[in-house]
Amino acid sequence: MPVVCSSCEKKNAVLKRPKTGFSLCKDCFFWAFEEEVHQTISSARLFTAGETVGIGASGGKDSTVLAHVMKVLNERYGYGLDLMLLSVDEGITGYRDDSLETVKRNQQQYDLPLKIVSYQELYGWTMDAIVKQVGLKNNCTFCGVFRRQALDRAAMMLKVDKICTGHNADDVAETVLMNFLRGDIARLRRCTAITTGSEGAIPRCKPLKYAYEKEIVLYAYFKKLDYFSTECVYSPNAYRGHARAFLKDLESIRPSSIVDIIHSGENLSVKEDVKMPVQGICLRCGYISSQKLCKACVLLEGLNRGLPKLGIGKHHKLHHKLLAQEPLTEKEEKKLKAVDF
Repeated sequence: MPVVCSSCEKKNAVLKRPKTGFSLCKDCFFWAFEEEVHQTISSARLFTAGETVGIGASGGKDSTVLAHVMKVLNERYGYGLDLMLLSVDEGITGYRDDSLETVKRNQQQYDLPLKIVSYQELYGWTMDAIVKQVGLKNNCTFCGVFRRQALDRAAMMLKVDKICTGHNADDVAETVLMNFLRGDIARLRRCTAITTGSEGAIPRCKPLKYAYEKEIVLYAYFKKLDYFSTECVYSPNAYRGHARAFLKDLESIRPSSIVDIIHSGENLSVKEDVKMPVQGICLRCGYISSQKLCKACVLLEGLNRGLPKLGIGKHHKLHHKLLAQEPLTEKEEKKLKAVDF
């Protein structure tokens, strides 16, 4: 027997929202989803009229839905934003080259400018080449650090005021769990912030912060949006995968677990005597960093010296040598080569 939409009470429902449990028809679901994103944007005052906003576009469901919804809301509510797409080509054969074709189609579909930057042009390395050096265990560390900086560089080229990313509620909750399990107080304190980058980088915001991944998939499916759904070929061993599996188990028992974890992170308090990292500027590239050299520069130095393990773990004592372009001692190189990836 068909279930009537809980909202309009006229049409038959096509889904039961995982987030609220309400049964809705397509149109009511679209409206509810878009209005919730609008409420997130409005309550957090994410944008100001006249700003140029770069949308981080990977071709996946999150960034595709974000681009679509941002365009819809910008027109519906007169945000007055100049939107554009920013993409990063990590150089992953059989994954990123295909997903970028989706981004290029999105550019045409949404009639938005597109800027693509690559690891090859910025760093002289592709992820395929990096994986050959470091293997599959820690490759996500390199990719995450390089991608974040690459997106900022693309934004700077286009004089973008803000970057918005497709991070959803599941992503934020996973990050809270990861930082908690790692004991990373500094990141745990700021990972739930809806806007980051107040330290000098281009501000980043998360309009989909409270949108469940399941609902994003349903929105993309019913809207028939064009997106790329293949998982990165190098990500199966990523630490995030364990946090994601744990979160899915929690969600199956208690659907509110996702937003509950986010609220826990938001309300976290840290003792006043806990020493927190102080953001500064990388002495080599000028990017924000809590050390003399930013993580990207250390990782890149290790790759270029044939010592990719240099950027994994804590090797701050070697930073002064890297800055001075001094060679490492035989003992230091031997120690780095002995580190187990």
